[in-house]
Amino acid sequence: MSHRPSSSPLNPSGPKAPPAPSCRRPGSWLARCSAWCLAAGLGLAQAASPAGPSTGAPGSTTGWVSAANIPVAPLPSLDTLPRPAQPPLERGPIVPVQVERWREEAKALEYGDGLPRDPVRAAELYCRASRHGDAEAQYNLAWMLTNARGIERNDAQAAHLFAAAAEQGHPQARNMAERLGTPVGEPPACLRPPAEDAALLARQQAPSSGPGPVAAQKGRPVAHAAPPPPPIPSNAPPQIVQFVQLVAPDYRLEPWLVLAVIAAESNFDPGAVSPKRAVGLMQLIPETAARFGVRNPQDPVQNLRGGMAYLRWLLAYFEGDVALALAAYNAGEGAVERYRGVPPYAETRNYVRKILGMTGHRLSHPFDPSVTGPSRLASLIREQMKTR
Repeated sequence: MSHRPSSSPLNPSGPKAPPAPSCRRPGSWLARCSAWCLAAGLGLAQAASPAGPSTGAPGSTTGWVSAANIPVAPLPSLDTLPRPAQPPLERGPIVPVQVERWREEAKALEYGDGLPRDPVRAAELYCRASRHGDAEAQYNLAWMLTNARGIERNDAQAAHLFAAAAEQGHPQARNMAERLGTPVGEPPACLRPPAEDAALLARQQAPSSGPGPVAAQKGRPVAHAAPPPPPIPSNAPPQIVQFVQLVAPDYRLEPWLVLAVIAAESNFDPGAVSPKRAVGLMQLIPETAARFGVRNPQDPVQNLRGGMAYLRWLLAYFEGDVALALAAYNAGEGAVERYRGVPPYAETRNYVRKILGMTGHRLSHPFDPSVTGPSRLASLIREQMKTR
């Protein structure tokens, strides 16, 4: 259970209790409350007003106690609070249980629960879990950022994190996201898709360019054998496999990609229905079914054709980028564009990782440019992924 309340100074939905003075608040309030906070911290029964003299008689124990002669230690400003380090590059697949461990360790470090309190390290672990779509970690890190809870305040990053958690159904994050409004600017590194790490590590570890093959030096092209297609899922019914192998080429799709999407979406169950009203083998929601002319999404043939039409459209829209097309199939193309890549939702990132694993991590696919024009952000997303 989270230690955090459902309301905050930024969230007026909770009960209206008088806020306790905070020595971390910026501006003139910091100077006005310094003596009050110090007096309260020393356990004085009645704190003095920083603006007024003592009203009690000399030697009296009643009335106001003056804090004028009490030495006040300099208080840290928000500008001097530490900034957490960027998340490290992941060098292998991360399973959900590891993400949960990062989040729980971060909580212990944030609150000093069984571990020495370390807000910077807590924020770094929250950040790492947030990249893998953990909504609770996204909310907790956003809370630390908006309240300068031991780390430098950053409302812009917090807005993105609150929005990501809210879009996954986190109730407190929804309240905060509504209060902060639409995030502006680039999403923070804590929401960067972990899948980008593999490409970045490969570029860093690539050998320096040297002389090419002998055949290439002589002007002769070097032949590269096409990799064999990925294996067909073992539980795929033969009639579905045969239909996909026959029809997928009509949509300029490789059968292995369609079969992998079906396996991830419905596990080849024609009667599958999700809580989000998605139905059938390729889990079409009513809006997508209508968009691609599917009158009866419960009919397996219509469902398969509608799903393949949508997948073909997404591949054209994202110019053959398989990861972006898969992410959009799961979360919508708007979410992919908003986050400049695979959205920071646990479901979506696990979905993309699962299908890429089933298909041998093939990251590009032929596409039909006549279906639709490219996303205006597709090239920007690719360039950002190259330079990160």
